[in-house]
Amino acid sequence: MSEVLAATVHRAWAADLEPRTLYEILRLRVDVFVVEQACPYDELDGRDLEPGARHFWLGGHGEPEPVLGCLRLLDEPGGELRIGRLCSARSGRGRGLGRRLMEAALAEVGDRPCVLDSQEHLAGFYRGYGFEVTGPAYDWDGVSHVPMRRGRR
Repeated sequence: MSEVLAATVHRAWAADLEPRTLYEILRLRVDVFVVEQACPYDELDGRDLEPGARHFWLGGHGEPEPVLGCLRLLDEPGGELRIGRLCSARSGRGRGLGRRLMEAALAEVGDRPCVLDSQEHLAGFYRGYGFEVTGPAYDWDGVSHVPMRRGRR
């Protein structure tokens, strides 16, 4: 538990990610979204290496500890930013890792508009950061999601 609480939040542009760190981030996302949630979908969607992609993660970064949580921040064509792929390792859940990652990402977002697609049961978590549901729920590979947006601040 102490390694979870002491984990450092890291941030890097896609081009600056160490290969091992990127691997650990992708492994965590596959472990959570594909294996744990039994949702065989195309996790590697090509957006992780876009020039404007920024990755945030806890732990890892050449340290002996594994990546405990991650999210990515992407530039959208309309000028908005997109938060996605927020997840945490099972061993770190319930300890505020998602909150730490969201706070780091939103500090970078600043007052710009931001969008995300939330699993429907987690929409309340994102509402706590000023996001509002902007459309009906939809099925994304067997998991109910809702589109959400946070306007200019």
